[in-house]
Amino acid sequence: MKARIGLLGLALVCSACAAPSLRYKTEVSQLMSAGQFQAAAQKLETKKNKLYSRKDPVLFYLDSGVLWHDAQDPAASDTLFAQAQQEMDSRYATSVSGALGSLLINDLTAPYYPPSYEQALTYYYRAQNFLQQDNLSAAAVEARKAVFFLDHLRADKKQGYNDDPFVQYFASLIFESVGQRSDARIARINALNAYKRLGDKLNLESPLFSVPADADELCEVIVFHYNGLMPLKRTKTWQVAWSDALLLASDPHETQQQVSPEVQNALTAGLLGSAVTLSYPEWVEQPYRVAFSTVQVGTVQYPTQKVADFAAAAKLDLEEKMPGILFRTATRAVTKRVAAVQARHAANSASNDETWGMWAEMLVSALGAATETADTRQWFTLPAEVRMTRVFLPPGEQDIKLLFRDGYGNIIGEYVFEKVRLKRGGRVFLHHRTAY
Repeated sequence: MKARIGLLGLALVCSACAAPSLRYKTEVSQLMSAGQFQAAAQKLETKKNKLYSRKDPVLFYLDSGVLWHDAQDPAASDTLFAQAQQEMDSRYATSVSGALGSLLINDLTAPYYPPSYEQALTYYYRAQNFLQQDNLSAAAVEARKAVFFLDHLRADKKQGYNDDPFVQYFASLIFESVGQRSDARIARINALNAYKRLGDKLNLESPLFSVPADADELCEVIVFHYNGLMPLKRTKTWQVAWSDALLLASDPHETQQQVSPEVQNALTAGLLGSAVTLSYPEWVEQPYRVAFSTVQVGTVQYPTQKVADFAAAAKLDLEEKMPGILFRTATRAVTKRVAAVQARHAANSASNDETWGMWAEMLVSALGAATETADTRQWFTLPAEVRMTRVFLPPGEQDIKLLFRDGYGNIIGEYVFEKVRLKRGGRVFLHHRTAY
């Protein structure tokens, strides 16, 4: 009992290990909506020590890395993504103390380890940063790391998100650019297979881009339009009956996380109450006006196609993890209630005064309630989706205009890539972010 009460007491210290709040993420999103990506990155830097715990430097690197990328500072962005990858490699194994804390305090006690779709995107962003710095060979290294990671993901996981169609497709373009035709063909096949397998869950269709017969005489321009804002996570509470809590705390998919005999006995007997309050993350949508885009060169317009939906990938990831989340929150709720009842009995026995027992129970219950919160950590600065088109243009210099349209097709904004140099037989990668 003392050990369990001690853990609950230490939870007050762990309150500093919190995720960035919904309010803070909304404030950063407002800067992104205004196109102030550098200001948003600087805001993250000023709040780094306060809102990103020592356990979660990788989350800060990811959030900041994409903002500097959108601010067209590839060097600063790549430094952060390199640190994120290094941190992920060093923290691959979950610590025993983190796993124990997630069962007794909250899920925030364990270090943030990015889900698979976020890990795959670190290779994509680093490759794009290298392309922006005219370092095609370094971009190819990141593309190879990406397909290697996804190969292992497919081997380890047979269902759900086990590949990334967009990252595979992008890697095929990089391999083509460096003349690695065989690798490009394999990555393209994997991409199309993943689009077919995961398209319904990720709201995607296979890319359809035609290549003209005289492509060797032209320059290919590939435009990436990062669009929208990610939905944000917030804590949601939910009351369930003891019988339901028993089922959740006995999830056969979570047998590697042992539940104490006291918890199982309390659940089975139903002696501690008729219901428990659970916490879990839920999504809050961030609306944005841009529905689609077109690329205009001269008087000709080319529609973009949605090739990635990060918002859908995030929701799929949470859906897959929800049984484990409910298992842990049910176990925590009952564990904390058991600790409170044990504290009352111990205080009664020690003092022969039920008043002290009541106060002890109230104190431990308050500690338990104060530390119960859902894990709302996420890479929230990502765009909701990526749109893309491939355009073949004659050599020379061109202004390439990206037009942003609302759901009715009205133009509500534009961005011009000025004086883009186009070489015969070459390929140019361009990107721009909208968040309004």
